[in-house]
Amino acid sequence: MNGLSVSELCCLFCCPPCPGRIAAKLAFLPPEATYSLVPEPEPGPGTAGASSLGTLRSSSAGGTPKRWKLHLTERADFQYGQRELDTIEVFLTKSVRGNRVACMYVRCVPAARYTVLFSHGNAVDLGQMSSFYLGLGTRIGCNIFSYDYSGYGASSGKPSEKNLYADVDAAWQALRARYGISPDSIILYGQSIGTVPTVDLASRYECAAVVLHSPLTSGMRVAFPDTKKTYCFDAFPNIEKVSKITSPVLIIHGTEDEVIDFSHGLALYERCPKAVEPLWVEGAGHNDIELYSQYLERLRHFISQELASQRS
Repeated sequence: MNGLSVSELCCLFCCPPCPGRIAAKLAFLPPEATYSLVPEPEPGPGTAGASSLGTLRSSSAGGTPKRWKLHLTERADFQYGQRELDTIEVFLTKSVRGNRVACMYVRCVPAARYTVLFSHGNAVDLGQMSSFYLGLGTRIGCNIFSYDYSGYGASSGKPSEKNLYADVDAAWQALRARYGISPDSIILYGQSIGTVPTVDLASRYECAAVVLHSPLTSGMRVAFPDTKKTYCFDAFPNIEKVSKITSPVLIIHGTEDEVIDFSHGLALYERCPKAVEPLWVEGAGHNDIELYSQYLERLRHFISQELASQRS
């Protein structure tokens, strides 16, 4: 696209779309759930505390604790065995907008220095991501905490931009309260649409670090690549928030990204005052960066050396 056409300009300025409609059109494709939650009784004295498939704890209306068995369907394509599955704990929390938010805590490394709060990409849920989380956490020496957006997986409600921000807030608060993890031990990681709640949260709270994987600058800039400013009706305005992040930021983007152009990563890098050396993966697209060796190498170096040196 070389520029906005007259008809497109008319549509934008005469009948501008609301942020919610932009968000719904561009971003949200919740998949058919790849996991379910089966309630089971609380263990009695002397009973093993963890179920064979992980547990999910929440409170019923009467305040009675519940335990849930995590059942992964074949579509989750879980790549590990029972031992690894037993390292996964799941539970429900509630957002300020009243939606239940399904959360997953993957204990990859005993006594890990950092926990990664991972906001996943579109068209996947926690079931599909569970194998990736186990592999990633083990390789970078971190535990992984993640959650499903409203309308995804076992989370209730419908996907929307406002719910996205409320969901990540609920996850952040749950991670801190349930596990006692301090902000300086939390790395916020967002992939694709997950960079939206990640940037929003990081612009409001200080943490150990931020990783933006295939990020977008804003919804309008994805739909209309030649957009140069942020309009009041734009959705997902990462470009306006990234300058407020006070934690170190690592940006990762493929140079051949066919969904969110490489220029988005570059623009965010230039706007971010706390950006470290980025990782531009030559030839990588939107969904295959993890297959390149530089991906894990850069993450390991960032976490084990750059963050460690900043703390000393």
